[in-house]
Amino acid sequence: MSEVLRFGMVGGGRDAFIGAVHRVAAGLDVANGRGARLVAGCLSSSPEKALASGRDLGLDASRNYPTWREMLAGELRLPRDQRIDFVSIVTPNHVHYEVAKAFAESGINVVCDKPLCHTWAQAADLVAVARRANVVFAVTYNYSGYPLVRQAREMVKRGEIGEIRKVVVEYNQGWLAQNLESTGQKQADWRTDPARSGAGGAIGDIGSHAEQLVATVTGLTITQICADLTSFVPGRRLDDDANLLLRLSGDMASAGVTSGGGGGARGVLMASQIEIGHENDLRLRVFGTRGSLDWRQEDPNALIHRPINEPERVLRRGNAYLLEAARANGATRLPPGHPEAFFEAFANVYQGAMDAIRRGTGFEERSPLYPTVIDGARGVRFIEAAVESSRSDRKWTEMAFIV
Repeated sequence: MSEVLRFGMVGGGRDAFIGAVHRVAAGLDVANGRGARLVAGCLSSSPEKALASGRDLGLDASRNYPTWREMLAGELRLPRDQRIDFVSIVTPNHVHYEVAKAFAESGINVVCDKPLCHTWAQAADLVAVARRANVVFAVTYNYSGYPLVRQAREMVKRGEIGEIRKVVVEYNQGWLAQNLESTGQKQADWRTDPARSGAGGAIGDIGSHAEQLVATVTGLTITQICADLTSFVPGRRLDDDANLLLRLSGDMASAGVTSGGGGGARGVLMASQIEIGHENDLRLRVFGTRGSLDWRQEDPNALIHRPINEPERVLRRGNAYLLEAARANGATRLPPGHPEAFFEAFANVYQGAMDAIRRGTGFEERSPLYPTVIDGARGVRFIEAAVESSRSDRKWTEMAFIV
């Protein structure tokens, strides 16, 4: 298989923010003989807009499809050495399930935006389909692609901060502090609509990123949630602010790093889209028995390590002293001092999935290089549990997760 793959896209046409990000990420390394080229697409739910968007991007007319079903049928008619190697699904959330299931069942590898789908039943079904069809199925929790997030994960795994006692993760935004959906603003319109976004507002849109970042870095699983979800903006149908207490358990595979004493680690998760003055402020702090780690998405090229009884130290992206996980597989493209950020992290997630496709890996339960459908399914269960907890009078809600 060529190092440069072929991919198709569903969604992400004219006026779509995230589609362009995915296209840049998938194609970032093409000049270096890796990455993927967009060769097919159904870029909108409107056939007319889909075709116009494809023409904008220079798609060949024979592979510029008016509907995703025609795209799937058209690609399957092509010889295997000409059809797409994977499909990238970048639609609003309510479309993910049906499209991902159809492509996976047809043996086409899938890269899907988050959250994976609307319900736990749908998520479990997608896991079963991907397993049965033996396809690579990635979910683009892009923050796990940052080199220093991978550095933090490996430091935890090696026991450098000891047993984890507490985790604090917060995702602060302010862009929905006003009723933008009433103005027709596209992103606000669908993200605050339960029919398209799902049961969670801020907790689904950005809280799911926070949950995945905790799981990625700590290796711990949320077992119980005490959630308070609020809709502050009058008339808003989904939450725009979330405050959660967490109980966590589990350990990093093969590391012997436990979740602390006294019944497991504790956590705090905050996700808000009404915090005026905040842009995209995602921050993770992990506290152990021997030290702590501190990482912020708005300053992603630095990881603060505070060992017990020692001065804090700042680890910076691209340096030779970082662990292999933060440097391997082309995770860093520029020398130290040349900032890398959002697009590159997204590209690292894509590259991890594409490398699995090149190797013919097929279905993977877990991967250190990209979030799998299992991670996506856990995220859906997390959203459901948070909504359930917020509506309940019980203090703690169980987050059972078995697929």
